[in-house]
Amino acid sequence: MTSRATEPTRLADPAAAVAAAQQLATPLAKRAADHDREGRFPAADFDDLRSAGLFGLMVPTRLGGPGAGFRDYAEVAMVLAAGNGSTALIFNMHASVTGALAGTPDDLARALGVPESYFEMRDRVLAAAVDGSLYAVAMSERGAGSRLSQLTTSYEPVDGGYRIRGSKTFVSAAGHADGYLVAARRVDADPAVLSHFIVPAGAGLRVEQTWDSLGMRATGSNELHIDATVPEDALLGGMEGLVLLLAQVMPQWLVASYAAVYVGVAQSAIDAAAAHAGDRGLDRLPAVRARIGRADAAVAAARLAVLEAAGRIDRAPGEPETNRWVWRAKLLAGQTAMDVAASMLEAAGTSASRRGHPLERIFRDARCGSLQPATSDVCADWLGTAALGLDPENAAEVARW
Repeated sequence: MTSRATEPTRLADPAAAVAAAQQLATPLAKRAADHDREGRFPAADFDDLRSAGLFGLMVPTRLGGPGAGFRDYAEVAMVLAAGNGSTALIFNMHASVTGALAGTPDDLARALGVPESYFEMRDRVLAAAVDGSLYAVAMSERGAGSRLSQLTTSYEPVDGGYRIRGSKTFVSAAGHADGYLVAARRVDADPAVLSHFIVPAGAGLRVEQTWDSLGMRATGSNELHIDATVPEDALLGGMEGLVLLLAQVMPQWLVASYAAVYVGVAQSAIDAAAAHAGDRGLDRLPAVRARIGRADAAVAAARLAVLEAAGRIDRAPGEPETNRWVWRAKLLAGQTAMDVAASMLEAAGTSASRRGHPLERIFRDARCGSLQPATSDVCADWLGTAALGLDPENAAEVARW
């Protein structure tokens, strides 16, 4: 779990959060190679993020946070990812939990019938984030990926709460988080009911060290085995099957939040290539300058798409055109990161492909962007379905989630 050596800074407003991220980007970049090589969780990075108050980014002002919106998150994530993509990706998972909780309007929650105990639990989780608690997401499973309709982790009501059993994979910050957002199914219901829980770190959770990936190696995305009993108020929304998070904020935190990370990764590829070209005298070559110029334009376009989606999420969450921009942003960010990193590696030459060179690491990290949910193919299918005048949420033969 996260260190408690110092009390976190209280961020005055979202602008202060962006400024804090900008100050941290360089230290993150300096440590990135070691974290990547060893495939370990970047604990020093998260000590810095916690100290800077960034864990509380999405928390409303009434609970001590800066009250950031989705666009604010996107700007912070892009800056952090330009320093270390793995660190930004873990931060994205934390922001997905806190942002979804903070972004669900009270009136909507009450209209859906949630008990008052839900609001108490929500505020407790958010206040803990301001105080430095780190949250992780435990949804994906072997053989199912992130498709919620295929999950096998189960839960059952017991005296005073629920017993949850199952195994999760790709759990970024596994063993380092203070709590986990866990998706599980009540299998004795017909049809099976999907619910979400906040499961605290501790008894009933076991981390298996399985993470040894191509890219994003420092996310520590190990497997999490769960056999835990949680209190009643750990059930999000206080109602089984409500899935309040997805009902209101999908697909923002399931799709668009990744996009900001990979725009930052793409920018880091340009920065690394420019530094390499200057050091080696390659900046005199028109072909190298042309590649960097094309990359600059591509990343600027992807950044604008992400910010357009983020602004629409803040103004009109859930609207059809907002959701279309969400899927566009993820598709463009994943494709741009992969293309730009490949081009920058080619511009820099063979020496940049050696282990330990920033571009070699960034190339591997960038390649993961189109693979993370929603994958580029899934995004393109959603957009194509919408462009054909069909319902992208319900017209697919196979469920996307």
